[in-house]
Amino acid sequence: MSSIRVRELLEHATKHKYGVPAINVFHYESVKWAIEAAESEKLPIIIQVYPGFRDHIDLKYIADFAKDMAAKAAVPVAVHLDHSNTFEVAVAGIRDGFPSIMLDGSSLPFEENVRLTSDVIRVAKVFDIDVEAELGHVGSGSKLEDIVDSSNYTSVRQAVEFVERTGCDSLAVAVGNAHGVYIKEPKLDFERMNEIRCSLSIPLVLHGCSDIPNDQIQKSVNLGFSKFNIATEYDRAIYQAICSNVNPEENRGSFFRLQSMASEEIKAFVVGKLRLLNPNNYSL
Repeated sequence: MSSIRVRELLEHATKHKYGVPAINVFHYESVKWAIEAAESEKLPIIIQVYPGFRDHIDLKYIADFAKDMAAKAAVPVAVHLDHSNTFEVAVAGIRDGFPSIMLDGSSLPFEENVRLTSDVIRVAKVFDIDVEAELGHVGSGSKLEDIVDSSNYTSVRQAVEFVERTGCDSLAVAVGNAHGVYIKEPKLDFERMNEIRCSLSIPLVLHGCSDIPNDQIQKSVNLGFSKFNIATEYDRAIYQAICSNVNPEENRGSFFRLQSMASEEIKAFVVGKLRLLNPNNYSL
């Protein structure tokens, strides 16, 4: 099995009606736990990194060990750079060895988003790199208007034009989803999702999947969405697992041992997401 291209994986997932969790990682163990969970379930997974973490660790380090672990995995594992919001960040991701990158120009006017995405894709094609793009405003779950204001959602007509003009490999859309913690339970616009799916042939991506109700996630899979970004919930699961094993009175405390003690609980979280995104019981 081992490493696989993101687009190849997502095309397979779309065809076979399963979703792939794209887990945001930040250090070696967070990659290891996610891959081990996928291996235990015999299902594919995407390991992705947020560029903002470059203030804490050189992204090339993560790209190097994530790709090495993917190549040795017993299941298909894809590696991806998440949410590059400038030309420079996206191209730096290509330089650092990511086989797939996301270019997020969604905060720009439509024509500027098309131009920026097209510029990045021209560079990416030289190096045979997959590019995920975004259209529509996937805002913050802490802002009510970002969740409920349908004027922020992806236009079906614009999505068709955007894909035709840019040639992106996959498209993230705004359909009532948002990043971070939701202040109100999201209600995805399934009619719009279906229209987008019927209008486009490339894989579709749902960002902000942490805390979206399970029934909505599974309906999204059955509508043909294939990549589901999970960052907030994974970070929270790691935090809670470590906290539950902390003993402040222990004089010989060890952070290394603490991570080892928390690992099974963390992997169980990822297993739960893998099963959730496989409502039709696909198996390798």
